[in-house]
Amino acid sequence: MAKTQDHERPYHHGDLRRAIVKAALEILRETQSLEFSLRELARRADVSHNAPYKHFADKRELLSAVSAAGFETLTKRMAREIGRHGNAREQLFAMLRAYIDHGVENPALYSLMFGGYLTGPNHGRPTIELAEAEKTKALLAGVIAAGGLGRAIPDTNERKIAGAILACWSLVHGLTLLLADGLVGPKKKAGALGDSLVQGMLDGLAAELPILPPGAWIGPQLSH
Repeated sequence: MAKTQDHERPYHHGDLRRAIVKAALEILRETQSLEFSLRELARRADVSHNAPYKHFADKRELLSAVSAAGFETLTKRMAREIGRHGNAREQLFAMLRAYIDHGVENPALYSLMFGGYLTGPNHGRPTIELAEAEKTKALLAGVIAAGGLGRAIPDTNERKIAGAILACWSLVHGLTLLLADGLVGPKKKAGALGDSLVQGMLDGLAAELPILPPGAWIGPQLSH
């Protein structure tokens, strides 16, 4: 009996979803492009061409899961840096450097995570992505509150913590994009550039912390 080419490996329910997301991450890293088909993705994951649709209604829903996986990887990477350093200032410095490295190493994934591809018409972002992005934000907020900028900030002072997050994020996000787009370089100097700018920013923030204005927000938002 002839074997059908449209076979599917006997994945468990959760394994199949993870396999598809993993395959999408691999394609994204290799091609640095979001212009891949779900059929191509199915081939890479070694599943039937219909298998992705068992877990994702369309490509946008798949890419939402890919972006969420990107945030999960970033959070784990930053958490590892926390574990390697003894005080909050060193931890914050290492976390911000890890953020830059994450984006420079895979610009297409970084663009998916922080660009407009997944943003809806009302500026909302996918729920699955927001859940992981909030973990990244919470990790950064915790180190800042613990004294990452030279002194502890009470958790109750949310606007001051948010202002510090915005200052840190603005610098590392901007540098990451400049490096990824080749407007600053070379990429092999990303570490030295990051060290210099992050150190200078942290020194400045230790002297004076910005405060987020009332009504302002940072980070991706839910659809309304």
